[in-house]
Amino acid sequence: MTSNDDILRALGRVEGRLTGIEDNVALLRREVSDEKTNAHDSRAVIHARLDEQARQIAHLDTSVAISGGADAQIRQEIRSLKETVEKNQEMVAPALEDWKRMKSIGYGISGLIAFAGLTIGGIIAYVSDGAVAALRHWLKIN
Repeated sequence: MTSNDDILRALGRVEGRLTGIEDNVALLRREVSDEKTNAHDSRAVIHARLDEQARQIAHLDTSVAISGGADAQIRQEIRSLKETVEKNQEMVAPALEDWKRMKSIGYGISGLIAFAGLTIGGIIAYVSDGAVAALRHWLKIN
């Protein structure tokens, strides 16, 4: 039979092993708790990044929509300006044709005046030689 000392020794060993097991379980719990905390923090960072990406995509969608609206408005303004310019050109075209006609008539008149001036100048030069000769003859200047 086993003695009380053997039983107590065996119980001490069992108790020692249980204490070691309890320490290991406590250590595992701390590690699992740390892992859970790290995983939670990591998920929080990922969620924050996803939220930021969602905000950026929403901002981009808004920017694209606004740009599209602005482009359409600018195109409409360009069309209306083009129509206005074409209408103004149609209205001004007769006046421009008249102006061109008056300009060409003015060039013709200027040319005639210049030709007449040259002709008169030539006649005066020709006549002046004769007049000088007649004046010298009349004044008896040789």
